[in-house]
Amino acid sequence: MVYEVVTTMDGPEILRRAKRFFAERVPLNAAYPEREGPSYLTLRGQGGEEIAFAVWATSAGTRVRVSTLFFDQVVDRFLSTLPLPSEHVA
Repeated sequence: MVYEVVTTMDGPEILRRAKRFFAERVPLNAAYPEREGPSYLTLRGQGGEEIAFAVWATSAGTRVRVSTLFFDQVVDRFLSTLPLPSEHVA
């Protein structure tokens, strides 16, 4: 499944938080860095399952796209910890 959110946090901080979150906060479903760069991170977990992150700046904030086949609940939980941009009141 593919998840996508926009946050006020910058890309490198999101990727740092993801590495820590998936290594420490979910011991039964831990995943560890396999490949990474300034705008992407691939984690490998139980049974070789993958979590792939991509981050890039937009005018609305930092867009985060995450794909996984096994870690849906944990990815959703991680994304819920990111600060969302303020709602604009018309």
